Amino acid sequence: MAAIVVEIVQGRGEASYDEHQGGDDDNPDHCERGRELERIARQQVYRRHAIVHPGSFFSRHRFRPALLPTAATVVAVALTVALGNWQRHRAEDKSALAAQQVAMSKLPPADLSGYETDVANLLLRQVRVSGEYDRSHAMLIDNKVHAGRPGFHAIAALKIGASGHYVLVDRGWLPQGARRSELPSVPVPAGSISVDGRANVPPQRYLELGTNQNEGRLWQNLDIGRIAAATRLPLLPFIVEQTDPVTPADDLVRDWPPPDFGFAQHISYMVQWYSLAALAVVLWLALNWRRRESSDDSSG
Repeated sequence: MAAIVVEIVQGRGEASYDEHQGGDDDNPDHCERGRELERIARQQVYRRHAIVHPGSFFSRHRFRPALLPTAATVVAVALTVALGNWQRHRAEDKSALAAQQVAMSKLPPADLSGYETDVANLLLRQVRVSGEYDRSHAMLIDNKVHAGRPGFHAIAALKIGASGHYVLVDRGWLPQGARRSELPSVPVPAGSISVDGRANVPPQRYLELGTNQNEGRLWQNLDIGRIAAATRLPLLPFIVEQTDPVTPADDLVRDWPPPDFGFAQHISYMVQWYSLAALAVVLWLALNWRRRESSDDSSG
């Protein structure tokens, strides 16, 4: 549109100039008049171009931030940036923890016969424990899904040598039968046994529908404290996820997922908070442009 206006005005100027020039090229008055028309035409072209040029927005508007929106924007940006920084620090901490746990997982198996009280030194580390299963305290943890199939985790309490301590061993996953009311039977090895596995802590947050199932053989959740109270066994504050090869007699699945430290979740929250801070700044800039008054135009 701008190009069309420019060409029309310029064409008119040139036509007027040619019209006056064509009369008598040797007449000084005609030449002077032609140059004057050409100058006027060029001024018109410049003015038309200035109207449609993007820079004209700044000639017709003035940036005048109001006090209250500016103060609100400063508070919003400070708050969202602080929350974004906090999530970034959390992500960095989780990343460092993940690197530490990966390094610990490569260490030789720790022998639990000399039981350590510091769980942090054993978390996600390969361990080896020798002892004998207490076959009277074998249980199933309900609502465990593997490859889209419902099932259970088979848990058994293992007495560690002559120490008097017990540790819960998660022996693996097994599928639910044709009828939910019929619980599967999982043989527990008898006699002395050595178990290799990964030390872990069960989730501290879980959903529980009532408490009537948390007794006997079937439990809704693996809660070490409640199981210790129900069985009256001195249980260690972690479990061992068994990694030994499965025998045909077990018929269990030992496919333990890698630990999730929540690193990606903190990164997602961090991006959201920083995006909100950027949005607040953009809105503040966009909403504080004021159209110039006529007095401003005349003085500018």
